[in-house]
Amino acid sequence: MNYATLTTTEAGGVATIALNRPQVMNALSTQMRAELLDALRHAGQTARVIVLTGQGRAFCSGQDLGDRARIAEIDLERTLRDEYEPLIRAIIDCPVPTIAAVNGAAAGAGANLALACDVVIATESASFIQAFTRIGLMPDAGGTFWLPRQVGFARAMGAMLFADKVSARQAADWGMIWEAIPDAEFAAHVAGRAEALAQGPTVAYRAVKQALRQSSANDLEAQLSLEAQLQGGCGQTRDFMEGVVAFLDKRPARFEGR
Repeated sequence: MNYATLTTTEAGGVATIALNRPQVMNALSTQMRAELLDALRHAGQTARVIVLTGQGRAFCSGQDLGDRARIAEIDLERTLRDEYEPLIRAIIDCPVPTIAAVNGAAAGAGANLALACDVVIATESASFIQAFTRIGLMPDAGGTFWLPRQVGFARAMGAMLFADKVSARQAADWGMIWEAIPDAEFAAHVAGRAEALAQGPTVAYRAVKQALRQSSANDLEAQLSLEAQLQGGCGQTRDFMEGVVAFLDKRPARFEGR
């Protein structure tokens, strides 16, 4: 697929989608949001893992505010409902694992776009900023949902009120992200993580995603029922049989993703 604001590649079951407006730190324009939504939906049907990253020195600086003449014309509620919500849902509902490879600054909606992914891996020089109050807004794009669940109420409130920069190392210590990796090792590390997921049991990964995504809304009884249902489906896959045979044969499993 060819896009004006993204670069996309797919190899070995890994689809890499890179935001490609480095001159504006990959700020999210209307066109980029539309193209990213299309790319995510397409990759979710063809790949076994998706890596979302940025070109240049930033991951994503959030909403594109470059056109001052149009600022007063922007209907933020409509923009969130019609453009951001489908994008966040596409990440959450993606049938394969999603990795946010945060290669630099992730600010505003850009930070929350990363936090919506299943796994966030960042360079140690990267940072996360809930920058909204700096321009008189409140956090959106799912930030008020993800952040308190990941780091707790007090840290989420402080990060959002003060709009302080949170380093990748601090974010990892807080539990906001999975890993902070030295810059020199970042590209190879992300590639290795993506390859591992691409070779793994896709149906089981989908079940993990569904169970964890629904757990915050379920009571124990509902969650136990969901686990039984999802595990029943996993138990009928070829990957489960291969996993058992490989375990008994003392060899690595060769999962087919079905």
